[in-house]
Amino acid sequence: MYKLKFTFLLILLTNVSILLSQNFSDNVKPFIAIKETVFAITNVTVVDGTGGAPQNNMTVMVKNGKISYVGPSDKISIAKGTFTIDGAGQTLIPGFVMLHEHMFYTKPFEDEFNIVNMTNTFPRMYLAGGATSIRTGGSVSPFTDLNINKLIKEGKMIGPKMDVTGPFIERENNFSIPQLPILPAGQAPGPMVDYWANLGCTSFKAYMNLSREDLKETLEHAHARGMKVTGHLCSISYHEAAELGIDDLEHGFMVCSDFNKDRTEDHCDYRKAWSGLMALDKDAPAMDSLMKFLIKKDVAVTTTLPVFAPLKNYELIPGGGEQALHPDILEEVKKYSAGDAKSDSIDNIMFTKELYWIKKFFHLGGKLVVGTDPTGSGRTIAGYANIWTLETLIKSGFTTSEAVMLCSLKGAEYLRKQFDTGSIEKGKAADLILMDGNLTIDPGSIRHIRYVFKDGIGYDSKAIFDSVKGKVGLY
Repeated sequence: MYKLKFTFLLILLTNVSILLSQNFSDNVKPFIAIKETVFAITNVTVVDGTGGAPQNNMTVMVKNGKISYVGPSDKISIAKGTFTIDGAGQTLIPGFVMLHEHMFYTKPFEDEFNIVNMTNTFPRMYLAGGATSIRTGGSVSPFTDLNINKLIKEGKMIGPKMDVTGPFIERENNFSIPQLPILPAGQAPGPMVDYWANLGCTSFKAYMNLSREDLKETLEHAHARGMKVTGHLCSISYHEAAELGIDDLEHGFMVCSDFNKDRTEDHCDYRKAWSGLMALDKDAPAMDSLMKFLIKKDVAVTTTLPVFAPLKNYELIPGGGEQALHPDILEEVKKYSAGDAKSDSIDNIMFTKELYWIKKFFHLGGKLVVGTDPTGSGRTIAGYANIWTLETLIKSGFTTSEAVMLCSLKGAEYLRKQFDTGSIEKGKAADLILMDGNLTIDPGSIRHIRYVFKDGIGYDSKAIFDSVKGKVGLY
């Protein structure tokens, strides 16, 4: 039987390229490389984000910001005059949907921990690194994040679609972080959740020193509005949080306090929690039991690999973004990161365990999602860390299709946006990453992004990264 060609009919009022309806400011226009309302990417390798096998020699059509066709290149006739990108030798994947991002960066001052908003550089860098949608993983300046989101929507800034998390919900602790929001003693968290939800925040994050009663009230107020709560926990165990109904747990299993044998309820002892994980065999039945309980309770787990990456066998800046840092900041990061070999060896052990545990959790059926968390010692920065995450997931044993799905569709599902974005399927937003090379053969291909499409607008990744060279740490 002869294969019949599928003829794709395009009804165009004109063959002249028309910019999509959104108006872009002069700060954004220079970085837009593809602005046609109708275009095709042909002969490309597609990893569609659904977990299905990669497909070669594919064509993806986009019309008015939406994907209108996905199929073999030899089964479509493209109307004459349609703008076409020849994707031969390239790979197309969905835009990243990542769930632990920040608009701030840790910039130590002498020996003091310090947080500074990267209002101008980070939104650009997230998009340049393929993140078309993000959830901020807690805010120290919620108005900044809300305003960035507004300006991006208005076309006045470059950046991803944002799910803005409210300020960290936290009690008094031993950390000296001036920017960290602290709930005063006697003040319940519920009114704080209501206040920021009314102002536009769409999710919330519980932090390390809350009581179970604090978390319970946070969940009640957020869930009453249909909003989700995640947590970087310590005083509350994963098991306790799951029992209370938390939606997500941050940092994979790296901050889990369940295995601290001397644990006191509602009290954080980070060092003992870490020691408990260090002593735990990677195949310990207790960890398997915890994973199965989280799955039973439908709790997602967000792994944030870049912020935990050891130095040995890894880059100083995961993803190779040294050029983005201001030279003085880069020197500070080098100085701060020059720890002793013993400390890095311990980091290596824990990082290897985390890779093992998240794979096990995922293959048991757990809801695994990913993020980057640009904090820590200043080694993790927007965009470059997102690229590194996909590359590292593949190198650690996830298939290319699994890794792409984790970085896209799984995040979209968590945000309840899976019908709009997260995979390359007809009818969804044209949120796409086009890279040179074959990702299925070389995971490093993700470092060679040509264009990032958000709602069908194609941005020049290299031009955006070049625009922030030497500026991270300042702006």
